[in-house]
Amino acid sequence: MGASLPRGVPCTTVPAASRPDTADPDTAVTALTDRLPVVPAERLVAEMVPPPRFAGVSFGSYLPDSTQPSQYEAVQVLEQFAASLNGAGTAAKRGWFRRSAPTPVGPAGIYLDGGYGVGKTHLLASLWHATPGPKAFGTFVELTNLVGALTFKGAVETLSTHRLLCIDEFELDDPGDTVLVSTLLGRLVENGVKLCATSNTLPEKLGEGRFAATDFLREIQGLSAHFRPVRIDGQDYRHRGLPAAPAPYTDEQVTERAGARPGASLDDFDALLEHLKAVHPSRYGALLDDVHAVFLRGVRPVDDQSTALRLVVLADRMYDRELPITASGVPFDQVFPEEMLRGGYRKKYLRAVSRLVALARDSAR
Repeated sequence: MGASLPRGVPCTTVPAASRPDTADPDTAVTALTDRLPVVPAERLVAEMVPPPRFAGVSFGSYLPDSTQPSQYEAVQVLEQFAASLNGAGTAAKRGWFRRSAPTPVGPAGIYLDGGYGVGKTHLLASLWHATPGPKAFGTFVELTNLVGALTFKGAVETLSTHRLLCIDEFELDDPGDTVLVSTLLGRLVENGVKLCATSNTLPEKLGEGRFAATDFLREIQGLSAHFRPVRIDGQDYRHRGLPAAPAPYTDEQVTERAGARPGASLDDFDALLEHLKAVHPSRYGALLDDVHAVFLRGVRPVDDQSTALRLVVLADRMYDRELPITASGVPFDQVFPEEMLRGGYRKKYLRAVSRLVALARDSAR
């Protein structure tokens, strides 16, 4: 199944529990904590397309910073890569046990390395739009979830029919996922699939300062050989000339505004964080189905790492869907304590802060 299928393959939402505080179905406000979505595997494949925020982007709509030559160079490199893909045939289907054709000489893909908000995802989606199908686009987390849903063999067979695989937010925080994705990409490269990925760390530096296992580092080194690194320098566009995180509202204001907004979700922050433990991260997108604005009461600093990482994934899915967030409590630039920002997941937390602040600004406007 190709990734050109439209979004919206239905999922089943199972009530979280029968309790007296469950939202009234006749009101416009729902609670994310009342949802336990069940997502079929075919939806995971069908949704391997750029998120709505990047549905209409192109190389022409990317606005390079005039003070950053690397941004102009990145556009040129990707345009040339797209041109080479436009002249290539669709990746051939190969049997599971059949010997693969020789791997083409040179990198099989492009790796976009840069900080937050320099337009990496915009350029990645532009490449996807400029390349004929079949093609697939997904985050690193979505790719690992796809393997879990289809099995490794099924993922190889499905993605090997594609001309291009784009992987956004490439992060190797878990040694098991490192081996899994490294092996998967190796098989896809052997089968002629071209790759493009974004992250905030060069391929040979992924995992540095987190795990020192020899096998883990060996996997990273093998993975980096598939990519031509392209550096993109610049300032986070979400903060260029913009104020800091907007001041939070009161609990009463959040509740009142949620009641006046069709398609709103309203949750207490602590209750939502607790609920995320019961929902697999692959379903966080489905958790937000039919939600047009998010309202949260009592945002506070999150000092538990597992909870913080779940919040990062939810922030990514809310940002993909351009959901404005209205919240009380602390500003979003204070949601991850300094101690956590100094740890191995610093890049993830900073990305989440950048995105949550941007969505809070959307709400303020």
